[in-house]
Amino acid sequence: MTASAESSSGFLPLPPARGIPATFSASLRSWWAAGEKGSAAAEERILRRLPFFRPEKMDGSVDDSPVIAHSSRVDLSKPKYYLNTLSIKATSPSSSPPPPAVILHGYGAGLGFFFRNFPTLAKWAGRRGTDVYAVDWLGMGRSARVPFTVKAKREDIKGRVTEAESFFVDSLEEWREKMGLETMTLVGHSLGAYFSIAYALKYPTRVSKLVLLSPAGIPHDSNSTSDPSRELTDTGDSTAQSGSSPDTTVQPATTIKVEEIKNEQGRETRQRSRSWKLIVYLWEEGWSPFQVVRSSLFLGPMIIGKYTARRFSGLTEEETRDMHDYIHNITIAKGSGEYCISHILAPGAYARLPMVDRIGALKIPVTFIYGDSDWMDPSGGYKSVENLRAAGNGQGRMYIVPRSGHHVYLDNPKAVNDLLVKELDRPIKRIV
Repeated sequence: MTASAESSSGFLPLPPARGIPATFSASLRSWWAAGEKGSAAAEERILRRLPFFRPEKMDGSVDDSPVIAHSSRVDLSKPKYYLNTLSIKATSPSSSPPPPAVILHGYGAGLGFFFRNFPTLAKWAGRRGTDVYAVDWLGMGRSARVPFTVKAKREDIKGRVTEAESFFVDSLEEWREKMGLETMTLVGHSLGAYFSIAYALKYPTRVSKLVLLSPAGIPHDSNSTSDPSRELTDTGDSTAQSGSSPDTTVQPATTIKVEEIKNEQGRETRQRSRSWKLIVYLWEEGWSPFQVVRSSLFLGPMIIGKYTARRFSGLTEEETRDMHDYIHNITIAKGSGEYCISHILAPGAYARLPMVDRIGALKIPVTFIYGDSDWMDPSGGYKSVENLRAAGNGQGRMYIVPRSGHHVYLDNPKAVNDLLVKELDRPIKRIV
């Protein structure tokens, strides 16, 4: 479809190649067109890549497809509270299906980031006669941008963390009730993985498994080598992403491999600039990195375009343009859930109440998946598996995915998709 054809259909004009508005006027046009309609169009353009996806205005089945997908807003009990949801439903449900998989994005992202994983997950859903859902967290993506507040005082760490976690996990629980789901397998990325653990701890009977992709907030080392600034400089791996003989040889985590990754992270951390002190100050004061983009007004599209082209360099030109448009629209939306970050994580992205100290209470399978160029500290996942085992739960696993960074599911989708199906099909051993 050409850019002019999309414009006549109500979609936004595509930015220039590689997703970068190269001129001031192009950036201004992109900024002017952004908004709720723009974000809806950007998300739909990404989801239309799925042959089984049906836009809201189109009814009926998709030929003989084993699944059909549609997006919707699921209203919660409070007025104007809702969660943006993609539902991939089996057209021939099984009489005894496995629990549905619920895909949960990371900080400031949205469900559209998983567009390279949905086809494989849909095949799994069709084969097993079950469903797959992808949900935008409250206050992020295209879900309701409602006020986010924490009443606990700064020195009350436990109170701050509890309030911040509850904003997300309680809305997910209400969503589960609205959808009529008994149990779910949660597949979370980054901060979404952290919230997935928090949800399982608070509502243990509602989670059958956890699959954690590059999870945030696991280790408790205040000198952690995790460095969020690397997300702005990593380029991903174009070989793995472009489909030209990607390395899909996933490795079970070993002490040696974890140490190799930590050593590389340490070298990156020592090269932090003097601006780190300013970042720490702004973090503690509750600033969000997305405020920078919003405050830059019509220069925002250029900033996001450069990030998109660099970080997701292995995507096709059309995918890069669509990702730029999608990220731009959800980034400039009203600030909401993003303000949780300073209450949950300290500067450096280590948790104020680390999950490694809490995860032992879980009695379900828990799988950790990290990229071999990840900026998240994998030692937290490795220690968590040990803690689960010490608590009598031998169902903890951890894998290292080659040629991938923090967005492991998008950097090497073939390897991660194979792992997701493997873990979704893994038998569950009941632990008393």
